Order: sequence, then C-alpha cells, then structure tokens
Amino acid sequence: MMRRLAPLALTLVLAACGGGGDGNSTTAASPVAPVAAPAGQNWTDTVSKTAEGYVMGNPNAPIKLVEYGSRLCPTCGAFAREAYEPLTKNYVGSGKVSFEFREFLVHGAPDLPPALLGQCGGAQPFFPLLEQMYQAQNGFNDKLQAMPQAMQQQLQAAKPVDAIRMMAEQMDLINFVKQRGIPEPKARACLANMGEIDRLTKQTQDKTQDGTVSGTPTFLINGKVVPNAISWKDIESALKQNGA
Repeated sequence: MMRRLAPLALTLVLAACGGGGDGNSTTAASPVAPVAAPAGQNWTDTVSKTAEGYVMGNPNAPIKLVEYGSRLCPTCGAFAREAYEPLTKNYVGSGKVSFEFREFLVHGAPDLPPALLGQCGGAQPFFPLLEQMYQAQNGFNDKLQAMPQAMQQQLQAAKPVDAIRMMAEQMDLINFVKQRGIPEPKARACLANMGEIDRLTKQTQDKTQDGTVSGTPTFLINGKVVPNAISWKDIESALKQNGA
C-alpha cells in the first residue's frame, strides 16, 4: 500500500506500490462496435490534455480507461511494458477505448521530477515519453537509491524547486528528455514550475483522501475503480466485460 503524501516530503525510500482501490467492479456489457478515426488519422495519435492528465484515443470512446500511476512505481512499470502495445493497437486503435494517464505521487517528492519532465513536451510526445520512461525505470530508481548521504542531507534543507532539480540530476532525467527532443532550458523550467508542482501534489492528496486511489496503479473504467487490478490480464478482462 502507498504512504500518504506529505507536501514535498523528501523521502528517498520507494514505497511499495501495487494493489489498486477497492472500488466497484465492472459489469457485463453488450459488445461495442469499432469507431473509425477521421480520414487520414489514427486514434493512437489523437492525444489531448485533460484536467488531471493526458488522454489518447477517440474523445467520445464509449469505454474510458483511466490509470493513476507513478513513473517510479515498479508495478506500474511492469504493467506498461506488457500492456502498451496490445492496449493501444487492439483497443485504443479501434476507437472503442480511450486511455488517460494521471500522475499520482505515490513516493512523494521523488515522483515529481519524472512527472514534471514527462509532461514537459505537451500532448503529442506524452505517451511515447511515458513508455520510454517505464522502459528505463530501473535505472532511474537505481540512481535515486544510490544518492550519497551528504546529498540526501542537502535535500532536506533545500528549497522545493532545488530539491526537485537535484533529484532530476541524480536520476539523469534532464539528459534523458534532452535526447528525446526537450531542450535543457525548457526541461529546467518545467522542473521549477511551482504551479504544476502544487497541482500534482493536490491531485495526489485529493485522490487519497476521497478514497479513489489507495495504491498504484489504480485503474478506472467509465469512472468506476477496477478492484485489485495490477496486470494487463486484469485490465483486458475488465475491458472485455465492458464490451471492448
């Protein structure tokens, strides 16, 4: 289970993740017909920003899959590495399912650098960058855990934006996104965006307090939590129960 997030708590110990909420189960539904994308377009290339994250696919898809996840959560990473291709190709690409990813800071402040940089390029690179971060996740976590004790002590006394920058540098995240088209000045500006830092912190606190999210990943289909779902097998079964 996740720890509750203290505002910008600078813990460097990765909390356990996995085991989504105990919400409502999905119910059987009639099969949903595929929906063709507009001429010359593909639903997997249709991405837009939402109030809480980014969504890929048919904006009017009858089946709406949402994930609250952390880019440093090993369970989220395992899901992404297994699920991304079949989810996008077989379900989002059909126009029957849209997929929205919402950041959830399950580890507190250490989740902020990858979350902030993952959104830095805007809508079109959001999902490719998300998946590439999950592919490289073990390296980020290893570098974070290897942070020297002296730097950890500096973090405790640092201003929030300085602490976030230091963690990003420790994980080599700035170079990671530079290699994927985000200039360094833009990356550093995203890391210092206090408005977005506050929004992500509040989003995590709100979804913890209202009971929506009790661990990562947490999945919702059409607004209802899929209980105990952590694997692609779990989610594919739930999508099919909803007519996908």
